[in-house]
Amino acid sequence: MLVTILGSGTCVPSLNRSACSILLEFDSAKLLFDCGPGTMRRLLETGVTIYEISHLFFSHFHPDHSGEFVPLLFSTKYAGGHHRRKPLTLIGGRGLLDFYNKLQSVYGQWIVLAADMLNIVEFDNSASESQHFKTFIVETAPVAHNPESVAFRITGPNNQSVVYSGDTDYTDNLIALAKDTDLLICESALPDSMHAKGHLTPSLAGDIATRANARRLVLTHFYPECDNVDIQKECRKTYTGPLILAEDLIQIEVIR
Repeated sequence: MLVTILGSGTCVPSLNRSACSILLEFDSAKLLFDCGPGTMRRLLETGVTIYEISHLFFSHFHPDHSGEFVPLLFSTKYAGGHHRRKPLTLIGGRGLLDFYNKLQSVYGQWIVLAADMLNIVEFDNSASESQHFKTFIVETAPVAHNPESVAFRITGPNNQSVVYSGDTDYTDNLIALAKDTDLLICESALPDSMHAKGHLTPSLAGDIATRANARRLVLTHFYPECDNVDIQKECRKTYTGPLILAEDLIQIEVIR
């Protein structure tokens, strides 16, 4: 399993950090988590096209996590020597279908794919759930951000696991979902001194990773305020394991 951080930033424009997006690859699967502005360009920089993405996961619908969804669908409709050969499966919390339908009411047929090329799977955003797909298992848990917000745990063919928090405040649900995971990709939006409701700080993310016994921790989703403090030092107040601070285009091999 290989993780590529496509976007480590937020809604704030940055030359260094695109908005939220993560690519997870194993076997022939290419899974995309969130699709903020800049995602498609970052994908191309990794050598992956939108046509290769089999599953697109939405942690929630804020624009910095979903803003390039419409352009991705619009681009998919342009063949130009390339086209989608396998369906795109959209996965998110309750409300995903309604979100897509409302986008259609604005953009119409420009974002409507052929019926056999788009699937939508909604998970309960009030309780934990799991579902088996062809080569992996998806487990979800509701987290403390938006009503539709869910965190995801992906378990691959060799029992390797990755947890993606999306945006969340401190919650026991994320600790339970991330129990003994090989890699926890966790938001850490602001320094400890600037904790905002609905988001984590480095020490809070570290505490979640410690309580979950996560084998490695990646902090991501950094607002510019994080550039002015020692994020690693703040996280080390609560977490002593292997730690990675996300940057756009870094790649992380998932190791058992």
